[in-house]
Amino acid sequence: MSENKLYTDNFPHMTPAWSRIFNFVADHAEGSYIYTDDGKKLLDFTCGIGVTNTGHCHPKVVAAVREQAGLFLHAQANIVIHKPMLQLIEELRKVVPPSIDSFYFANSGAEALENAVKIAKAATGRQNIIVFNGSFHGRTHATMALTTSKTGYRTGFGPLPAGIYVSPFPYAFKLGMSEEQASAYALEQLEYLLVSQTAPKDTAAILIESVMGEGGYIVPPASFMKALRELCDKHGILLIFDEVQSGFGRTGKWFAFEHFGVVPDIITAAKGIASGMPISAVFSRTEIMKKLDVGSIGGTYGGNAVACAAGVATIKAMREEKMLENAAERGIQLMTGLRKYQEEYSQIGDVRGLGLMVGTEFIVDKSQAKAKQLVKDIVHSAEEKGLLLLSCGTYDNVLRWIPPLNVTSGQINDGLRIFGEALKENIK
Repeated sequence: MSENKLYTDNFPHMTPAWSRIFNFVADHAEGSYIYTDDGKKLLDFTCGIGVTNTGHCHPKVVAAVREQAGLFLHAQANIVIHKPMLQLIEELRKVVPPSIDSFYFANSGAEALENAVKIAKAATGRQNIIVFNGSFHGRTHATMALTTSKTGYRTGFGPLPAGIYVSPFPYAFKLGMSEEQASAYALEQLEYLLVSQTAPKDTAAILIESVMGEGGYIVPPASFMKALRELCDKHGILLIFDEVQSGFGRTGKWFAFEHFGVVPDIITAAKGIASGMPISAVFSRTEIMKKLDVGSIGGTYGGNAVACAAGVATIKAMREEKMLENAAERGIQLMTGLRKYQEEYSQIGDVRGLGLMVGTEFIVDKSQAKAKQLVKDIVHSAEEKGLLLLSCGTYDNVLRWIPPLNVTSGQINDGLRIFGEALKENIK
């Protein structure tokens, strides 16, 4: 069957609930590039939404997957203790804070978040969770209630689980404030929430993305994150950091919370943990995990042997090849280049980020619809010229830059050049 016939015969049978940004059919991928079935080479600055942090098909990860596939494809965690899971825990213990010493594995980011919430409720005996406006924590039934970045993720599925309360995020650019003003405002509103809607004694956890992802690639002020830690300690509330997109080197550190000098009680991780193999995790303290009844969390595929082996190889490759250091350096290069374009184009309202988790927010005549359309046009122009980018933000007016952590200086320059061409083509 030809590639075109494969597409025409089968694409119409894919669920239309899957949105489609691009229409090419991928043949293979390597490093920072995807190659289409018609021979086109695309510089991939999407990384499968922050998943292929080591680049596509990193040789060390591929070798680990191949080797493990010949030993165990599946070894259910309640029945068989397998080496890759123990090896993954060993590697994780080297990169998390010393107080984080208990590890649970699942399959997706949403599953990790659901389990983190269950753990917090069991550990505190409380029922309510506080999240922040613009958050994205998943699309399962429970995590839809935690997600506030877009109504499209939850419309038509109500009623959603109760006990979720939403507080403003310190989004300085949107609020028209300095970072410290935004921090003070968001903290004031959070304190108000605790006296008006959910009392501390009813609040199990405060859940926040260490860097807001789908909501617009927004870095919270360090002062706000430190204040969250103090507030949680004061009231016996657990602090959960969602590192699903910002973790595993994305921001130039293993986890984004390291930039703020704050250690959470619970960490959720997924995406970049295993370079594309489906695995997620919840990390916490043993004293917290012990509050769970045996069997109260679990799943058939959690901690899959092949995925764990990929996770081990991923962490080792990141360390051995100094990908975190490269992410920090290339992030500075990328943001410097983007800020030069910001000086040239008034439509670029903000450039922000940490490491290789960078957002450019567009504004057009105070019209969200025009800004959204401009970003959409830039994304498609960039694709035609050989660069893949994604949008994000509640209004889809933010371009997010998510190159692999081993991206080269030349590839960053190529991406900036194509972006500049797309800007020139779409901004008259």
